[in-house]
Amino acid sequence: MNDEKPDMRTLIAEVSLALFEKRGFTETSVQDICDELGVTKGTFYYYFASKEALLMDIHEQYIVTLLEEQGKILADTDLTYREKVRAILYMLIRDIEKRGARGRVFFREMRHLNDERKAKIVPLRNQFRLNIEQMVREGVEAGAFRSATNPKLAAFALLGIANWSYQWFHPDGELSDQEVADAFAAMLLEGIEVASRDR
Repeated sequence: MNDEKPDMRTLIAEVSLALFEKRGFTETSVQDICDELGVTKGTFYYYFASKEALLMDIHEQYIVTLLEEQGKILADTDLTYREKVRAILYMLIRDIEKRGARGRVFFREMRHLNDERKAKIVPLRNQFRLNIEQMVREGVEAGAFRSATNPKLAAFALLGIANWSYQWFHPDGELSDQEVADAFAAMLLEGIEVASRDR
């Protein structure tokens, strides 16, 4: 059992996430964060140059982690294309349960990053979508998905289904994250998968 306490940088990020989720980025001040932690502003600025730098750190950690998890799924040669679609959907839905506040802050507060910081985050977000496009394209070429499937639209459909779920999905609700992911995967795959009669 690991009883090691989080370091101050991690604690600042965790407390900030909770406050950003509850109040919003603009309505949360550095002083609010310090008050919640019982530390001085000097402590905050020792770890983060500004509140926006902290938001950038939250965004970068979130998307880099998702890309790493996505990469493992896509590289798994034991998974069929159907299973990869299902696994990515499950990963994104499950992430709401594991890191719900991060996801909500990621999607809701990105507009508060300046252009320079957005220029670092947007390509990472785009890469996640492009990786799905490539997987769908390969699935079409392999005969797993219908030849008329548009990989770009399929990727947007998958992400649209999963990313918006942070607004309404509750892990303790009627359906589990796995059940939601399975239902979404079935709906999406019915549109792009080659039916048995077409094989």
